[in-house]
Amino acid sequence: MPEWKWEHITMDFLFGLPRTSSGHDGIWVIVDRLTKTARFISIKATSTLDQLARLYVDKIASQYGVPVSIVSDTDPRFTSKFLPSLQKAMGTGLKFSTSFHPQTDGSWNTHLPLMEFSYNSSYQPSIGMTPYEALYGRPWRTPVCWNEVGERKLVGPELVQITTNNIKLIKENLRTAQDRQKSYADKRRRNLEFQVRDQVFLKLSPWRGVIRFGRKDPSHVLQEQPVDLKEDLSYVEEQVQILDRKEQVLRNKTIPLIKVLWRHHGVEETTWEPEDQMKRRYPILFN
Repeated sequence: MPEWKWEHITMDFLFGLPRTSSGHDGIWVIVDRLTKTARFISIKATSTLDQLARLYVDKIASQYGVPVSIVSDTDPRFTSKFLPSLQKAMGTGLKFSTSFHPQTDGSWNTHLPLMEFSYNSSYQPSIGMTPYEALYGRPWRTPVCWNEVGERKLVGPELVQITTNNIKLIKENLRTAQDRQKSYADKRRRNLEFQVRDQVFLKLSPWRGVIRFGRKDPSHVLQEQPVDLKEDLSYVEEQVQILDRKEQVLRNKTIPLIKVLWRHHGVEETTWEPEDQMKRRYPILFN
């Protein structure tokens, strides 16, 4: 019975398919025996073991780690030959470029899966473990422990408890790392003080709307006229200006009207009033 995901796998091949534009005419099916998760990889019928091993590193090992056992119905000799090729693809015989001189090797992209594998299996001080262990709850199987035997089984409630404890440990380590970074930043941070007439840069928001920044003409302050209130808090309307005149024709007579602008009201609040009544109430307006 498999003990962990993607440590025990089965693989099979399907050939005879129409050839693609990239020359692929087959499918490599790789299945995890524990979760039954499958990966389908397009290959060529002429692919060598070394090419398949490199493809396995790119597609599988960089994501799930190194397998413990491989079962294949294709040919028993395939498994015995594939594992050494996989070990070779995982590091033996690879010649990496000198640091900071990537131009010495024109195939740097072939090393990316191994770089990803190396990073995810490396200890990270900020979380106190490797990224793979933080993600899956246990250390990643690497080529160093390829033939490791006697590994303690982690199943059921024990695995859940270990995963829970790891999450707590990760949070504590991250909080410690953040506090350390904050203390470093606080040492370099200083409160800015400005004096009158100091010149500073003004950062304007990219938000655009009705409000516009810039210099404007001098403003003119309007003095509001006082309002005489009565004891009941009402006040007498006061005319300001006559804006227009018209006549309202009835059946038996014609009534002259004036359009009046009132104090403390806008133009939209003008009213039409009988001219004779307004002359009696506000004679000064008609002088």
